[in-house]
Amino acid sequence: QVKLVESGGGSVQVGGSLRISCEYSEFDDPYNNTCMAWFRQVPGKEREGVASIHSAGHSNYASSVKGRFTISRDYGKKNLYLQMRSLKPEDSGIYTCAKISSCNTWTITYRGQGTQVTVSS
Repeated sequence: QVKLVESGGGSVQVGGSLRISCEYSEFDDPYNNTCMAWFRQVPGKEREGVASIHSAGHSNYASSVKGRFTISRDYGKKNLYLQMRSLKPEDSGIYTCAKISSCNTWTITYRGQGTQVTVSS
């Protein structure tokens, strides 16, 4: 069982920046062939994958956030980050970090409870 705990959510104005974090319990290093990801969910819609990153460092982004969001992971601290810039109202939602089965799918193996991000004008 992998535990994941998100933090850093909050309210921000349109065009602003925010970094959210996720601390996970599993040992991590660049060679363990694992994939971590951030998801976003708004009421009435399905959870969508926002960004993923392989333990070797390769990252992938949803088209809606490419160029504005950056995903990263700190192996020693066992933390996953999502740096969000140029935020838009449609970026609002509950952001959840997860371990996914592979970076070729968005299939969640373990996930946290989520942190709320609200972007307002």
